Amino acid sequence: MFPPINEQMDIIRRGVSEIIPEEDLVRKLEQSQRTNTPLIIKLGCDPSRPDLHLGHSVVLRKLRQFQDLGHTAVLIVGDFTGMIGDPSGKSKTRPALTLEETRRNGESYFQQATKILDPVKTKIVYNSEWLGTMTFADVIRLASKYTVARMLERDDFTLRYKAGEPISIHEFLYPLAQAMDSVAIKADVELGGTDQKFNLLVGRDIQREFGLEPQVALMMPILTGTDGVEKMSKSLDNYIGITDPPNEMYGKTLSIPDSLIYTYFELATDVPLERLKEIKESLNSGAVNPRDLKRELARTLVAMYYSPQEALKAEAEFDKIFVEKSTPTDIEEFKLERENDTVTIVTLLTQTKLASSKSEARRLIEQGGVSIDGERITDVNAPLPTKPVFIVKVGKRRFLKIVCTTN
Repeated sequence: MFPPINEQMDIIRRGVSEIIPEEDLVRKLEQSQRTNTPLIIKLGCDPSRPDLHLGHSVVLRKLRQFQDLGHTAVLIVGDFTGMIGDPSGKSKTRPALTLEETRRNGESYFQQATKILDPVKTKIVYNSEWLGTMTFADVIRLASKYTVARMLERDDFTLRYKAGEPISIHEFLYPLAQAMDSVAIKADVELGGTDQKFNLLVGRDIQREFGLEPQVALMMPILTGTDGVEKMSKSLDNYIGITDPPNEMYGKTLSIPDSLIYTYFELATDVPLERLKEIKESLNSGAVNPRDLKRELARTLVAMYYSPQEALKAEAEFDKIFVEKSTPTDIEEFKLERENDTVTIVTLLTQTKLASSKSEARRLIEQGGVSIDGERITDVNAPLPTKPVFIVKVGKRRFLKIVCTTN
């Protein structure tokens, strides 16, 4: 049922930052093979961020690898812990969500995550099922199993404590609540980013307190965003969304710095290990133009989330716009009712959602990021063309055909 242990470990080690302890994982895999029983692999999902990008895909892809090896993937939606707010890596308390918000976001997370995971083989559970039934006496008993000194070993708590910034008692409960998830499902392995190391290790300690065999903590790197500086984040606009349209996904991928090519291949794709080795060698030796590898990476990502045909179409469209400097083939249309001639470009950008606000529209124009029919617009008060059809371009990749109508 299961591949040989060395083959499993070769796949599991790919791109991993740390396995604590690796010898326990090998032993668990051996026992799994001996008893023909799949391991329970746990991944908690943060319901405060329902929109997934390649940064989230790093740990999801590792969970999929465990699925493909025959093990059981358990996706825990933190609908209850979401009401606490995970303080990991935060310099201040994260706003808590309502149970309804966490449930709604959890459903969206699962729908997107199954673009990577096998939905048939993925078990989804909500931690309110066990955390919501705990009494105050249960919480006190749980809190007694961990010390304040141990909690303050966590980097973000230490920094905030030394800086005199407030740390609420309920934040100490977050890693304990996440640990109870591991107790509830009897997790053999828990996956997470390197920023989750403390929480995953607390899970080992609390499982031991409840008489269970401690889980193995497996940490994946935090993926750097397309800017090559900060971690991938939607708020920093340096992300590639796993639901981005093919053309956008392709174009964003080509914008990454050369230094990230290998990392993206290793962490965000399933290219074979042999091909990974070739990519690393060709980058180190300079035997290939990095641009060609980026194009291969972009095709690979689009093919993974859509299809090989969509990948080729996205590449052709990219070349048409950026190499041949032509207009895209398929452009979304927006019907604009023109009751008078006072509609400005700022009004249009906000109406069509090409800008989220009038202030953002003005900023885009002032920075030279807006053009109409190929002509850059520099005046924020510029009226729209009088012709019935024209094309607005915002940034490098966003086009919209405006079809004017009158009453």
